[in-house]
Amino acid sequence: MKMAHTCVRVKDLEASVKFYEEAFGFEESSRRDFPEAEFTLIYLTLPGDTYELELTYNYKHSAYDLGNGYGHIAISTPDLEALHAKHQAAGYEITDLKGLPGVAPSYYFIIDPDGYKVEVIREH
Repeated sequence: MKMAHTCVRVKDLEASVKFYEEAFGFEESSRRDFPEAEFTLIYLTLPGDTYELELTYNYKHSAYDLGNGYGHIAISTPDLEALHAKHQAAGYEITDLKGLPGVAPSYYFIIDPDGYKVEVIREH
């Protein structure tokens, strides 16, 4: 077995696709539109990776309650500081670099257009 995809529901499909493409370099791998059922699925992958991020857009749903849980996706990068600076310069909502107790900074969070927190971690 292997992980196939992670799904997030989005209120503005094009804004979400643009965010993931521009912030991380995701590429659209497939799109499935179901007008009779009033939803669209877009699958995004990072170059060289097969794991997919599924964006689900329901036509008549304007926003989702994210609740008070703390689920998130994480994306690793070999140059955490450079990507943090890029995201900061682009005006994305991000946290400062953080580290676990007693550990040097190794991650930060960026907020996508729907309010989902994406953790960006230093690649090991």
